Amino acid sequence: MNPAQPLIGLLVLGSVFFLLEKLAGAARPQPFFRRGFLTDVLFLFLASGMKFFTRVLVIIPAFLLIVLGLADKSAFMPGPYLGHGPLSRQPLWLQTVELYLLADFIGYWMHRAFHSGRLWPFHAVHHSSEDLDWLGSARVHPVNELVNNLAQVVPLIVLGFNPVVAVSVAPFLTLYAIFLHANLNWDFGPLRAVIATPVFHRWHHSKDPAAVDKNFAGLLPLWDVVFGTYYMPRDRMPDDFGIHEPMPSGFLGQLKAPFVWGRPGRVQEKS
Repeated sequence: MNPAQPLIGLLVLGSVFFLLEKLAGAARPQPFFRRGFLTDVLFLFLASGMKFFTRVLVIIPAFLLIVLGLADKSAFMPGPYLGHGPLSRQPLWLQTVELYLLADFIGYWMHRAFHSGRLWPFHAVHHSSEDLDWLGSARVHPVNELVNNLAQVVPLIVLGFNPVVAVSVAPFLTLYAIFLHANLNWDFGPLRAVIATPVFHRWHHSKDPAAVDKNFAGLLPLWDVVFGTYYMPRDRMPDDFGIHEPMPSGFLGQLKAPFVWGRPGRVQEKS
């Protein structure tokens, strides 16, 4: 990893969202160097460093395709691999539409899964931000990050989609997630139930009992509408972010917390 990359990202994105909040009005007054700022910066650097491991793990789909007899190992030698089967023969624009719909659908159910049982402690790290903004999107436990990326990308490649389009899903959804965490009261008006917005996702982070375990979609609120987890009141805006369980505030403590979840004197299991 080039150490300059996350630093450049921090400066560029920080400048963009600082200007957006100044021009459009911040949803919630808070200082630029708010609580948890350093913790989130360290998670940002960790996420940049994990890109290498994520790329390595993408060989899993190739291995599965060979084992299942859907592709020969020669297909993965130097040269263009454009997918396999009927899905790969579709126009790229159609593959792109199908890929993003399917990835968002998988992401919705993976997100719901991380809100329950043994997976919740890993996702609780992300929800522990009490002053939420674009940088809070970086606070993701590496276990959460790896599982999500694999769950979204591996099935798409195994199904035969063009891998170039399939691999583009994770970066796009990551960039969109940064926008969703922005400290902005944007809901896109009549499109509020069509595409996810900062208000939509900030409700997901609210400790308001009515908002708990709502708004799981990363791109299309359609899934929340269909499966009964949509929550977007028109008379108020989300506030009071965080989790009800105790969580260390520091970077190293949050990396360790999910592995000691529920032990005496430690963070407790989500009911």
